[in-house]
Formats: sequence, C-alpha cells, structure tokens
Amino acid sequence: MLLLTCPWCGPRDETEFHYGGQAHVPHPADPAALDDRQWADYVFYRDNPKGPFAERWMHATGCRRWFNTLRDTASYRILATYRLNEPRPAAPPGDRPQAAPPSAAAPSPGDTPASAPSGGNR
Repeated sequence: MLLLTCPWCGPRDETEFHYGGQAHVPHPADPAALDDRQWADYVFYRDNPKGPFAERWMHATGCRRWFNTLRDTASYRILATYRLNEPRPAAPPGDRPQAAPPSAAAPSPGDTPASAPSGGNR
C-alpha cells in the first residue's frame, strides 16, 4: 500500500486518494481545431516510462484538493509530492532510470518460481 503525502493534510494511506492520470498534460490551445485523431491522442495516449513519473492525485476523503506526485513506476516509491502551481521536482540521482544488463534484470512483482504454489484466486 502506498503512503501519499498530501501537501495540505500530510501523510495518509492511499485509500484516501483518487488517481488522476499523468500530470503536466497541457490542454489544447484551440480545441475546436483538433481532428478526431488529435483528440484521441490528447484524451487517451499517455507516457508509460519505467522510472520517475509525474501523476495527479486527489485527496478524496480529506481536503478534496488535487496535487501532483512524482512516483517511481518500477518500485512504486513516492519520490515527491507537490501542489499544482509548483514545478515538477527533479528525481533524486539514484532514482533515474538506468538500463540493466539482461542477466541482472529483477523479476517482475507477479513472477513466482515454478516450484512455488500459485495461491491465486479462482
């Protein structure tokens, strides 16, 4: 479970928040001039990086305000939270994505060894 720090209310459990998608996506300057493909790009297509990613969150059961979060998509670690009118902070040097050699790649969170019981829901 994530622990998010609301800029107004402080640290809270992620169940108090609603995810709002990628942060810093500019609204089209002239929406009437966009064709269907351009609207689809604006509405549906977002970045999907491995590493630091700016997201929008809303404190639904608290102050009900929107804010931005810088989260590492590989580790789910929250690197920073900041208000909408503040610039995106730089990721700490140790949290920038780096290409790992194929032999050193860590297993995905859902990977289990072949000998382990699945324990999944049916």
